[in-house]
Amino acid sequence: MTERPAQRTPNRQLAALIAEAGFSNAGLARRVDQLGLEHGLDLRYDKTSVTRWLRGQQPRGTTPALIAEVFTRRLGRRLTAQDLGLDSCTPVYAGLEFAATPEEAVDIVSGLWRKDSGSHAELRKIAFTSAGLVVPSRDWLIGRADERVARAEPPVRIPAQGRPATRPSAPADLGSRRRQAAERAPGQRVTGGDIAALRSVGELFRTLDDAYGGGHARQALVRYLEHECEPMLRGTYGEQIGRRLFAAAADLTRLAGWTSYDIGAHGLAQRYFVQALRLSQAAGDRAFGAYVLVSMSRQAVYLGHGREAVQLARVAQQGAGSSVPPVVQALLHAAEARGHGVLGEVRACTAALVRAERALESAKPGDEVPHWARFFDEAQLADEFGHCHRDLQQFRAAAQHAERSLHLRAPGYARSRLFCRVVLATARLGLGELDQACQLAAEAAGQAAEMRSVRAVEYVRDFERRLEPYKDAVPVRTYRDKVAALG
Repeated sequence: MTERPAQRTPNRQLAALIAEAGFSNAGLARRVDQLGLEHGLDLRYDKTSVTRWLRGQQPRGTTPALIAEVFTRRLGRRLTAQDLGLDSCTPVYAGLEFAATPEEAVDIVSGLWRKDSGSHAELRKIAFTSAGLVVPSRDWLIGRADERVARAEPPVRIPAQGRPATRPSAPADLGSRRRQAAERAPGQRVTGGDIAALRSVGELFRTLDDAYGGGHARQALVRYLEHECEPMLRGTYGEQIGRRLFAAAADLTRLAGWTSYDIGAHGLAQRYFVQALRLSQAAGDRAFGAYVLVSMSRQAVYLGHGREAVQLARVAQQGAGSSVPPVVQALLHAAEARGHGVLGEVRACTAALVRAERALESAKPGDEVPHWARFFDEAQLADEFGHCHRDLQQFRAAAQHAERSLHLRAPGYARSRLFCRVVLATARLGLGELDQACQLAAEAAGQAAEMRSVRAVEYVRDFERRLEPYKDAVPVRTYRDKVAALG
C-alpha cells in the first residue's frame, strides 16, 4: 500500500490506544489485514507499517476506518479514525458495521443518511463486496432483540453559580453540529401518530419505486430520513413506541437500500441493508430482519453471487423460524430458489420452489400478513418460477410461468411486469420464436425508457446480448430500429 509522506509529529493517540488494547505492532497489522479480508480487501500490512503510522504517516483509503474498527472490537467502545489521530477517509467501509447498541446503530445509519443526502457522489460509486455479507448476517442470526430501546428526556445542565458555562469547541462539520445540538437539547416526544406518518411515507415511496423506478424519488426519501426520522430516533419514547419507531426506521432504510440497488449503487445499497438489519433487531422484529436478508439475497443474485444468495436466504429462514406466516415462508424459500437457479442447481432450485409453492398454498384468507410481504402473491410466485426456469434454460416452463405472472400482476407493479416481460422474451428466444421475442423486448425497452431504473435497462441489455447470434435477422434489425428511436 502506498503511504503519504511522513509527518513530523508522532501519533501519540494511536500509541496510547495500542498500549491500552495490548496489541503488538505485528498483532495490530495482522488484525487490520484480517478485517480487510472480511470486506474483500487484500491488504499487506506488517509491523513496519504500524511503526510508520506511529511516526506520523497516514495510511490511505479505507485503512483508517479499518484500524478504528479493530480497536472498537477490542476495547468495546466506538472509536473513529480521528480518535486514533488518523485522517478520515471517504466512507467506503463505514456502514458495514453491525452496531453493538441501538444508540450506536442510530449514529451509524444517520451518518449514512447525511452523507447520502449531501453532495457525496463517491458514496454512490462504492463497490459491493460479498465478504461484507458474512459478519452482519451472522451477528443478526445469533443476536437477540436489544433489552432496552427507550430514551428518556435528558436532564438540563445548569452552570454552577458564578461560573460561566464552557463554550463548546467548534465541531468539524454540519453533521457533528446537528448531533451535538440533539444531545444538548431535549428531544421531541415521539407519538403513535409520528410512527403512522413514517408508515404512510413508506407506502408512498414504495408505490413510486414500483411504478417509476428507484431513481425517481430516492433522494427525497433519504432527505426525509435525515430531516424527519433521525430527530425522532434521537427524541424521547418508551419501550413500546421505541420498538415501533425502530421498525418503521428499518422499513424506510431497507427501502432506501432497495432504491439504491435499483439505480446500480450497489455498495451503498449493501450498507443500507446492513443498517436496516440492525434496526430490525432493535425493533425485535425477526420476520422483518429475514426480509432484509432476502433483499440482500436478491442483490447477490443480480450481481451473480449465487452461493452468497443461497446462504443469506437460509440464514433468513433459520432466523425467522417456523412461526412466521406462510406468505413470509414462501418468500424466504423463493429467495433461496433464485440463488440455486443462478448456480444452475436444478434439483435444489426445484425443491426450494416446491417449498415456496406449498407454503403459499397453505396461507388462509384470515392470516395476518406483514405489510411488507403483501406483494408476495400468486403473481409474484409465478414470476419467481419464471426467473428460475429461465436461469436453468428450461424455456418452455419459463414462458408458461412468465405469462401467468403477467396475467395476474397488477398494473401498479410496472417494473416487475417489465422484468417478467423480458423473461418471457428470453424464453421465447430460447424456443426459437424470434419474432415474438423481439416484439416483447421492444415493449419492455419502451417501458424502461420511461423509468429511472438501471436494473430495467440492464434486463433489456441482457436480452440484447442474447440476440447477437441473430443480429442479421429481420426481426432483430426491426427491434434495434425501435430501440434506437427511443434514444
